[in-house]
This record gives sequence, structure tokens and C-alpha cells, in this order.
Amino acid sequence: MVVSVRSWVANEGGKHLVLMLWLGVNTWLFLKTFLLYYTGQQYHYLYKMLGLGLCISRASASVLNLNCSLVLLPMCRSLLTFVRGTHTVSSRETRRLLDKSKTFHVACGVAICIFSVVHVSAHLVNVVNFSVSYSDDFPALNLARFRGEVRHKCLHILPGVTGVLLVLILFLMFTSSSYCVRLSNYEIFWYTHNLFIVFYIILMVHMVGGALKYQTNLEVHPPGCLRANQSSTEQQGKELEQGEDEERRCREEAHFQPHYPQVCLCVDSQHFPYTWLWVSGPLCLYCAERFYRYIRSCDPVTIVTVIRHPCDVIELRMLKKNFKARPGQYIVLNCPGVSSFENHPFTLTTCPTENKKTFGIHLRVVGDWTERFTQLLVPEPRIDLEILPMVQQRRYPKLYVDGPFGSPSEEVFNYSVSVCVAGGIGVTPFACVLHALLDGWTGFRLQRLYFVWVCREIQSFYWFAELLCAVHHKLWQENRPDYFNLKLYVSQADILQGMSEDKYRPLTSRLLVGRPKWKLLFDEIGKTNKHKRVGVFCCGPKGISRTLHRLCNSARSSGTTFEFNKESFS
Repeated sequence: MVVSVRSWVANEGGKHLVLMLWLGVNTWLFLKTFLLYYTGQQYHYLYKMLGLGLCISRASASVLNLNCSLVLLPMCRSLLTFVRGTHTVSSRETRRLLDKSKTFHVACGVAICIFSVVHVSAHLVNVVNFSVSYSDDFPALNLARFRGEVRHKCLHILPGVTGVLLVLILFLMFTSSSYCVRLSNYEIFWYTHNLFIVFYIILMVHMVGGALKYQTNLEVHPPGCLRANQSSTEQQGKELEQGEDEERRCREEAHFQPHYPQVCLCVDSQHFPYTWLWVSGPLCLYCAERFYRYIRSCDPVTIVTVIRHPCDVIELRMLKKNFKARPGQYIVLNCPGVSSFENHPFTLTTCPTENKKTFGIHLRVVGDWTERFTQLLVPEPRIDLEILPMVQQRRYPKLYVDGPFGSPSEEVFNYSVSVCVAGGIGVTPFACVLHALLDGWTGFRLQRLYFVWVCREIQSFYWFAELLCAVHHKLWQENRPDYFNLKLYVSQADILQGMSEDKYRPLTSRLLVGRPKWKLLFDEIGKTNKHKRVGVFCCGPKGISRTLHRLCNSARSSGTTFEFNKESFS
């Protein structure tokens, strides 16, 4: 499949540009710090003792400082939602880059893990060099008590203890972040990832060093000068005159003081800014954002309706004061009756309007949290009652809602032509888009919408069958039949049972058996919309998203550019 340069730039250009800038800054910072410790006069004697281990440990520490500050920024969801919603400030290309915030967060996390290994390895070499290269001339530089002593003192001083703790926390966070762990047991990922609070507290303490020291009196003791017990005759093959000998003599002994981690953005040799200056800004921003989210979500919502749909899907309608949302956004639910600390994201399927203040979600019962939550929402009927009550009052659990937050599906209305592809329960972000069309939302660019929904079982289509039929009838009454192009695919033909109800007749004529032929479908859309930019939005299995992503980057004779947008919480 031939890749189109124009399509590749539209889909991958911005992401790779940010990636190259990030790699460039990391490389520049590593090299600049390395050269500072390699050639810096204040580190002359320390470098002679430790060698390249000193340069590598400090260079990797600078890269760690940078990424430990950047890794928090993509998790400021409210800030990203604000930037996304400010269309006068951010262009569509910028908003599409915000959709890659999780990818950037993962990249920073991987960089932290890699350079932590480099940093720890370099310091292990430094511990050995402290013993082997014991300095009799400058005792203040030594970590060992005598030459040849291989001590584990690094584990008993503050940087050593905090370093070990940081490595253990980082290992837990990294291993629990794998896809298989998140898929099999999301709770493990959630709890271990919240160790980042402890990680940053220990990191702020870790910078209080003491093992590494730098020289402070360079003016009166330039590196390499002759001390009082040395003379120029000690230099073999060189004879210096008396005046030159006096000029090379040290006016006083070298003075050293503990070295605190330097970030080395400054050109000179002064020791600022420190690690806390890197981390404190993003950390304070993230803490302020979390506090704002806590205040916003502290009022519990009112559960209005709970509906059980086929295939273990629950529809939940809620009401909250002053809650506003846009189609395509998602919320984060917290149910103390299930777990006080777990929060789970769900895409809105209905947004509040002027006439209807309720909002809703659809959730599929998969996993421990959704099972326990469903049991609280729809408890099993009690069969031990001798007298059944005429009316059984439901008591819903207490529920807190955080959000709404921005997502790629918000951009559906910002294209003249959009293609929405859903797999199973992945239809939820696009259901909110259909509700917006049904409720008569105005002020958007969308002129044609292609809607493709793939399910294993035909019963799944009943989740939004009435909504699809209502949108179809509305557009036909408005004489806009070409505005909404609907295709439904059911993959399991052996259990196919038609939607026989008369009210679902518009859907039965658009119901196909098997999987979509994506290339033919995209070629057809491209021919119909020549030389246009078409937004492709996908929420479903990885297999579908990979195929669509590859097709969006491929070349076409029609000149149509497909811009790929993916919805994912995994």
C-alpha cells in the first residue's frame, strides 16, 4: 500500500515534529551537562577521581529532571480541555496534537525508566571509583575511608536510601502499566500509578546530596596548581623559571562543598537551578488541577434512570447542578460504594441541553468494578420476601462525577465530512453526536456524516436503534437524506435474527452480514468527496483502528485527505 506524503504529514507530521523536538532537547541537555562535568574547572579533581561515571550520572540526572517535570503536564486533563475548547487560541492541528497527550506521557515515562537505569549504573561505577581512586591529597572528596575499601555507604546515606526507594516505586509503576496488566486487573495499575505522589516527595528529598563535591575557590587554587609540598622539579623533562614556578603555586588549599544536582541550563558554572525548580512548577500545576477537580466533583449527582439493555449494557441517566458538556466529551465516575479511590472514564452518550438537563452514559459490564457497580444500580430481586410490595423504591448508590473532559470525538463537527467507525460498545462517543443532530445543535461545519457500526451480535444494535431511526426520520423530513450515511455490520452470521419490528425498518435495509471491506469503503468515500479533508474517527478494537490508520495514510487518485482520530482509554 503506497503512502501519501500529504496524508502522512496530516496524520503523523505534528506528532513526529513534537517527538523530534523532545528528543533534541533531551540530547542537547545530556550533552551539555556531560561536557560541563567533563571540562568544568570546579569538577576537575572530582572528575580525576570518578572519570566518565561522574559525567554520565550527572547528564542522565538532568534528563531525568526534565522528563519528571514533563510527564505530569499531559495528565492535566482540565487544562487540556480548556485549551481544546478555546477555538480562538488553538487550531484544529493543535487540538489534534492534544489527543496524543497520553502518548507523550508514555514517552516521558519510558525515558525516565531508561535514564534511571543509566543513572543508577553510572553511580555504581562511581562507588567503585571512590574506593579505587582514593585521594590522599584531597580527603574531603573521598567517600571511602581508605584506599581499596569497597563500602556500601551509598545505601546508608540519604541519596542512596532515597535512590533505592525511587527505583522500587518506578519498577512497580512501569510493570503495572503494561497493557496486559491494565486489561486483566485495572485496580493494580490504578493503585500503583498513584504512587507518583510518594515518588515526587522522595525525589525532592533525593536532591539533598553530599556524596559528590565541587571546588569553590578556583581563583586562589586553579586546578593543576602546585601545592606547598610540590615543586616544578617533580615534573620530569620540564624546567620552569622561578617566576613561573611562583605563578603556578596555589595560594591556598582546595576547598570543596557538597554538590547538589544541577540541571545545567545555565552557561556559567553557578549551581542553579536545582531539581526542585524543574519539578515544583509542573507539580504545583498538577496539584492545583487536582484540587480544582476535587472541588468540582465533591457534589454527588442524582441518578434519574437506570435501564438494562441487551448484551450486559447499562444505561445511566444522571442530573447534576451546573453541569455542561459538549458532544464527544467524557466523564470520570467515582462510586464510594464500590471503591472510594477508583475512578473510571465513560464517554457521554447524551449531553444536557436547555430543555433537558440530564446527561447519560452507557457502560458494559466487564470487570470487577462494573460488576459491583451494576449490582448496586440494579440489585437482584429478593425472593425470600413472603409478601411482595406493590411498589419497590429504588435506592441508588452515591455517585460522584468529575469532568467533562475533551476527547478526539469533539472534532466530528469541525469537518465538512466526517466518518465515524464504532466497534461494539465503542459507539458511545458517536451516540452523543447523533443526539446533538437530533436535538438541533447549530453552529458546526458538518455537512455529511458517514456512520459505520460493527457488532458481533445483532442485539447490540438495540442499544441505540431508536436513536438511529429518529435521526434518519428527522433528516428525511428535512429533505436531507444524503446528510447521514448509515452502515451496520454484524459479524456472527450464524446467530443472525433480523430486527423484525416495523419501527426499525430503516435499519434492516442497512444491515449487512460480515466485516466491512474498508478499502472499498474508503475509495467510495474518497470519490464522493474529492479533494476534501475528511475526518475519520474510530472507537473500537485495535485491529479496526490499525487498519483505518493505515488506510488514512495511503495514497488515492481522488486527492482526498483522511485525517485519523482515535478514541481510547486503555
